[in-house]
Amino acid sequence: MTIQIVIILVYLLTTILIGLLAKRSSNSSVAFHGAGLGVLMCVAAGTGEWLGGTSTTGVSEYGYIFGLSGAWYTIANGIGVIVLALCFAKLYRSLETVTVPGIVEKYLGVDARVVSSILLTLVMVVVGTAQIIAAGTLGVSLLNIDFTVAVLILGTGFIIYTLAGGMIAVGYTNILHLVMMYGGAILAAFLALSDIGGIRGLHVSLPDSYFNFMTIGAPKVSSWVIASILGACTAQAGIQPILAARDVHVAKKAALLTALAVAPFGILTALLGMAARVKFPDLTNPKLALPTLMMDLSPVLSGIVLASILAAILSTVSPIILACGTMLTKDIYQRKLKTQADDRRILRVSRVITGLSGVLCMALAILMYGNTRVLDIVYFAYTIRGSLFVALLFGIYWKKASGKGAIW
Repeated sequence: MTIQIVIILVYLLTTILIGLLAKRSSNSSVAFHGAGLGVLMCVAAGTGEWLGGTSTTGVSEYGYIFGLSGAWYTIANGIGVIVLALCFAKLYRSLETVTVPGIVEKYLGVDARVVSSILLTLVMVVVGTAQIIAAGTLGVSLLNIDFTVAVLILGTGFIIYTLAGGMIAVGYTNILHLVMMYGGAILAAFLALSDIGGIRGLHVSLPDSYFNFMTIGAPKVSSWVIASILGACTAQAGIQPILAARDVHVAKKAALLTALAVAPFGILTALLGMAARVKFPDLTNPKLALPTLMMDLSPVLSGIVLASILAAILSTVSPIILACGTMLTKDIYQRKLKTQADDRRILRVSRVITGLSGVLCMALAILMYGNTRVLDIVYFAYTIRGSLFVALLFGIYWKKASGKGAIW
């Protein structure tokens, strides 16, 4: 067993242990879905929605091809969260619900709530599947583990700690993930840039276009910003911590700090892609820019950085499956099927649905491994989330908006 595998397994086991310890604080459905959270917990839980596998390996690929402009992916996400913080966080928090479909019901009725819950759950499952594929691919390409085995090991790990502690576990583990992600990215950037003469070395070796923030193109940048704004205002996994905040002030402050945590991360990973371009200019597959760069480090350092990539993936998957469990339990089971269910039953149903959501993502990841249309499916899922926000805006600002019209 290589040192990289040992480091990654130790990190995964540490994450599971933290989640299990959080179980003592999540012995009710209210605590499981999140309630009374402080700023740090809200930021940690919310950040996971925006900093996943794409913000690491994906942005480094853009950095390899285009340069610093690849960082617009996380900058756009940061802009979306700022819009959420300034324009909607106070309103959403005042409605006293823990789901985005619950917000929809306030303006468009209970049937629109059920439909939006189903659609948003579909989005979450698709995004979660893509993240698990990224985790499994990490095991295949870098650690020589069979894809199915990698998915089963990692998937079982994140399901265990999410089921154990719910939102509390997601918050605590995402604090660890956030520290690991930034620490790993900063360490990797420092080591990679040191090998090529620092920023000056990048300037000498790469064309000026690599340092222009618009090289990737205005259409790409504008589409990312628009999609991020629409998505940030309806993303259950990102909004749930805000809805669970202690009060409106905490919700708004946490959203702004989440944006500040998300936006700069892409600059670090874009720089890593640029460093990979200098050291390995002939890569046939730019997607391998970051993994190739990491495997050039010493085993211990590469293991730490690989664990930080895993942290980025885990920080996204857990809030996603928790969001699925929360919406299906609160918006369909408790709202339509069993309106008189006691808290113990709701907690049990929440855990079952959350676990099944994780298993479904794992199964789809195994079935879709190698499918070149995965990202297309993810982007299509995002359009569903964006269109739902348009319907919600009509509900908020247009008095004649109807629930039936919103459903259609």
